[in-house]
Amino acid sequence: MPVNEPASTGIRTVSHDLPESPEFASFMAGDWAPSPLPDGIRLPAADLTPARRARLSARFPGERLIVPAGELRVRSNDCDHRFRPHSAYAWLTGLTGEDQAGHVLVLEPDGPRGHEAVLHLRPRSPRTDNGFYRDRRYGEFWVGRRADLAEAERMTGVRCVPLAELPPGRNAAVDGELATVLSELRLVKDPWEVGQLQLAVDHTTTGFEDVVRALPSALGKPRGERWIEGVFGLRARAEGNGTGYETIAASGAHACVLHWIRNDGPLDARELLLLDAGVETDTLYTADITRTLPLSGRFSPVQRQVYELVLAAQDAGIAALRPGAAFRDFHRAAMRVIAEGLAEWGVLKNAEGEFHRRYTLCSSGHMLGIDLHDCAQARAEAYLDGVLEEGQVLTVEPGLYLQPDDETLPRELRGIGVRIEDDLVITADGARLMSGALPRTPDGVEEWMGALMEG
Repeated sequence: MPVNEPASTGIRTVSHDLPESPEFASFMAGDWAPSPLPDGIRLPAADLTPARRARLSARFPGERLIVPAGELRVRSNDCDHRFRPHSAYAWLTGLTGEDQAGHVLVLEPDGPRGHEAVLHLRPRSPRTDNGFYRDRRYGEFWVGRRADLAEAERMTGVRCVPLAELPPGRNAAVDGELATVLSELRLVKDPWEVGQLQLAVDHTTTGFEDVVRALPSALGKPRGERWIEGVFGLRARAEGNGTGYETIAASGAHACVLHWIRNDGPLDARELLLLDAGVETDTLYTADITRTLPLSGRFSPVQRQVYELVLAAQDAGIAALRPGAAFRDFHRAAMRVIAEGLAEWGVLKNAEGEFHRRYTLCSSGHMLGIDLHDCAQARAEAYLDGVLEEGQVLTVEPGLYLQPDDETLPRELRGIGVRIEDDLVITADGARLMSGALPRTPDGVEEWMGALMEG
């Protein structure tokens, strides 16, 4: 990759670039054929975003609202992280590409009509401006074609103006009330969003199948967890924007670390693999699924014992999902099963109190959508302490994390981590399991793995 360095103009140039003569600049500026984007390109969500913006407008009459896409962030020296627009910006505009860095949506007060949406974009560099070949951060020859203002208007249905004309106003990046409202407006998904989430789930299911097929090869690798991560990542990039979050590929006792993303361990056929992974669609909606798999293809008796308790807890949680139920009900139902199971094993003296939390550590699910932990800025009374509504999408993911050094546990249980996580949409009379194509029962998992590994 060519070496870049920041310049005072904001254009990145290579440190060994030769000075540019007027003659060369003139040569580069001429003899370029027109290269417009194809006519008729319109974003998939463009017909939905006006109603979303209208709902936001109604909450802040007469105020200018600013929703930034976000800025590029340096990974090291002159290399940036891959860019993903802020979720609120993507939800309100339908723009989800890496070329949105630095762009801003402004809702301008517009009298009785509420607000007019205006997109402030970095215009495409004309061939008379050397940025198109010298700017290594935004130049077309370095990072690819971006829409000009007229093209962006056709794609979004929103008036577009140069980024330099950005005015001041209430900014969603720093305004807590605005961020809260934006979160709460996204709590209930429309049918198109549910369809995007189902697509993410379907691609994720295929990625899990890829992983199981790859297990015989991965077992022989010094860092088999990363082999698994790579296999799933290939599917995520081939089918969507990538993974919706860092893949957790946790073998053995690594499964007891809730956010194990180092993924640098080997795989042992005698142990379990906890795989927590999700494909993010090109429209930025992500799945979030976990399966705990016996690396040999079959659970040992103690592994099956732990797995069946977690599965019973998940079944209880899913059964508690319905419109009007408290959001926390499914977690309480799942934890009741966990506590009773631990008491039956003799790990706890009884199922009362909160002592089971030593072995579960976290909540049993969260809202899901254009963010992994969606709508996180919502007020507690609208989310965590609120009630479920038809159209909400969430995960149910109880787990048991039996630490390898926990002397309250029998030795045979230590170092076993099990989580089972599925994605569900609240329906009129309950919930629909979106990720049901992946087996959940221990017998189903063994049969599914056997067919894939032998095939």
